[in-house]
Amino acid sequence: MHIGRSYGLFEFLHWTRRRIYPLAAVAGAVVALHQLGGWHGLSVPWPVLALLGTAASFIVGFKNSQSYGRTVEAQQIWSSITAASRYWGLLCRDFPTDEHAVHDLVARHLAWLTAVRYQLRAPRVWEAAASAQNAEYQERTFVVAEHSVPLGTELARYLPPDAVAQLLAGDDIPGALISTQSRAIRDLFRKQALQMLQYAEMQKTLKDLIDQHARAQRIKNFPYPRQYAIVNSLFVWLFALLLPVGTVGKFARLGAQAAWLAIPFSVLIGWMYLALDQVGESTENPFEGSANDVPITYLARSIEHELSALHGLAHDRTSPPPGGHILL
Repeated sequence: MHIGRSYGLFEFLHWTRRRIYPLAAVAGAVVALHQLGGWHGLSVPWPVLALLGTAASFIVGFKNSQSYGRTVEAQQIWSSITAASRYWGLLCRDFPTDEHAVHDLVARHLAWLTAVRYQLRAPRVWEAAASAQNAEYQERTFVVAEHSVPLGTELARYLPPDAVAQLLAGDDIPGALISTQSRAIRDLFRKQALQMLQYAEMQKTLKDLIDQHARAQRIKNFPYPRQYAIVNSLFVWLFALLLPVGTVGKFARLGAQAAWLAIPFSVLIGWMYLALDQVGESTENPFEGSANDVPITYLARSIEHELSALHGLAHDRTSPPPGGHILL
């Protein structure tokens, strides 16, 4: 998540430059053929371009709206996880009478948060974080903790080695941790370290965490529909590449030299559409480890600091600084 005032113009141009190159090449070739090669019939009627531009603008707008909606939902999910985690800390402090069990319940919850964020940051084939422009921006700007530190190393901060090894041998680590939490509070209830209403409230909180995790998994594992994505890119590129064919004739009517103005203007207009398409693509997966992600690592660290302070536990009070203006 970008926490600065805004992306800089040159920073944005550098990020989108790979889409400018083919636009400039096609525009230059079209105008050169028209002016130097004598291909004055090389033209597309303006109503055709207007129709394509209108269709492309609707599709780009729809995609960006849906992408933004996915990001907002992801923010809401992690706000709910943060609230439920704070409540879990209070329940663990005030309900159980077994102090050792309290420490285990809190540490296991922090391990669950860690496992969830690692699961959400696992790459998917449809995500754009590995694309050339995003990988290049990441390399010079920020580091994704989940891609640089092994999960086992992070889990070892909260759990004993045998428990970590057992978790890593399984498939669903967050589910295994929640299951262990449920058994732990059941055992406390059986030992009368929890009252009936206290046990029910703690189980209800676990259910809330499971629900929010499932919502986050839905966003992670179900991409923006591929049929819309391919139609969007196809229409935008078709419109952007046909622009010089439609504009060169219009500029040529203003004079022989004015025809060359079709190159910068068609590149500019095409870049506007393609840049919006690229922005939507980089926003539609809010857990992929890109500059526009929901900062789940920061939120998990914040929860760790709060719960550790609440229970008087030793913890690392320093959080990794943001890379540039990017907070993950």
